Amino acid sequence: MRRLKKEIKDKAVIIDLLNTCHVGRLGTIGKDGYPMVKPLNFAYHDGKIYFHTAKEGEKIEDIKRDNRVCFEVDLPIAYLKAKNQPCEADYLYRSVIIKGRAYIIEDKDEKLFGLKCLMQKYQPLGGYGDYLEEKLRITGIVRIDIEEMVGKEDLGKDEQREAVLKAFEDKVQLPIVLE
Repeated sequence: MRRLKKEIKDKAVIIDLLNTCHVGRLGTIGKDGYPMVKPLNFAYHDGKIYFHTAKEGEKIEDIKRDNRVCFEVDLPIAYLKAKNQPCEADYLYRSVIIKGRAYIIEDKDEKLFGLKCLMQKYQPLGGYGDYLEEKLRITGIVRIDIEEMVGKEDLGKDEQREAVLKAFEDKVQLPIVLE
């Protein structure tokens, strides 16, 4: 990381970001050699990322060809208004970038575990019933084993940082606009 002062050193903050962000972006190497990025729902558990997918398609083909992947999440926190010139405008954020290897899961128990992680994140109150065998057969689950994970943040200068941390504490809808 070029700007070390922006690195998130507290792993709990990084994990919280992974657990609260609803959309992640998967980067694969496309068949033409160009990077491909796809937004998707995901769940983090114990050093791994799980996501569901169709059992066929570009993502799956890319992973089968080369399972090295990159995964990214970000949280827009605040926009700072420019007062005198456009260059004063700023954007406060937190983000995580992961490098790892993706594996298509065929084992029924691990598939169920991945789906359980996803449902706990996206429908934590339950009430969704059991998994049907026919649906399990046609649903793909991919696990990313994390090899490298780096968090980065810009929470602003002192007075802005106070407002940002208060917004987190008060569970204010993000992003906010700061003067």
